[in-house]
Amino acid sequence: MATGEAARKREALNSDKLAIRECDHLEEMRACVELQKEVWNFSDIELIPLRLFVVASKIGGQVIGAFDGDELVSFALAIPGSRGSRSYLHSQMLAVRSQYRNGGLGRRMKLFQRERALAHGFELMEWTFDPLEIKNSYLNIQKLGAITRRYSVNQYGLTTSPLQGGLPTDRLIAEWWLKSGRVMTLLDKGSLPPSLSELSITVPAEIYEWKASPDHRVRAKDVQDCNRAEFQAAFARGLAVLGYQRDAHGNGEFQLGQWNENWSYDDVR
Repeated sequence: MATGEAARKREALNSDKLAIRECDHLEEMRACVELQKEVWNFSDIELIPLRLFVVASKIGGQVIGAFDGDELVSFALAIPGSRGSRSYLHSQMLAVRSQYRNGGLGRRMKLFQRERALAHGFELMEWTFDPLEIKNSYLNIQKLGAITRRYSVNQYGLTTSPLQGGLPTDRLIAEWWLKSGRVMTLLDKGSLPPSLSELSITVPAEIYEWKASPDHRVRAKDVQDCNRAEFQAAFARGLAVLGYQRDAHGNGEFQLGQWNENWSYDDVR
């Protein structure tokens, strides 16, 4: 990497210099659609259209952008939902341009979402994430304090995004209880409160290369199938994902235990 390019990358990773705010104008939302194409490389039929960004901003949802000067480099889209007697925000998508990743911007975006959600009376945000994505799982569980106790099999069907590697779109549902003791402790002290782990589910660091290679994709599918069964059995026992660790080799480990705080739906199934 050339010296100038390296300097630009280091500057981009300094997320503190980026402005995060709600997107109010049509052109900013149009830029969100374009960044969505860039990050996921979806076919046009799978893209979230401009109309939904506009509607979300008008019905109590969120369209939030991070800007490097006038350039949109990240966005988050959320829409309101309800289950039982509780309203919540569903964070449908968070995109970060490649050169701005691994510098804390994703966490900053989620914390801004939390701030705006609380200002509008929400105590819960949800989103789905791929349990085979190690970095994202670590962010959601360990750095944000979300829990998960639901597993959705092939939620979106087979997708054109190369990031999925041709596998079923299995997803865990993150529950981010914004005012829970767990989240407040994490924000105040920088670490989650201790919890007793009763079960662990691992994801090998090689999962990315296995997904990317047609010759080895069956190995990724084997991991997905095995972990799916373990998650479903654990959740049926009432366990929840409360922690996530990565070892020196890059392997990921979900840590499951009892969720004891009184923050729940009437029915989470």
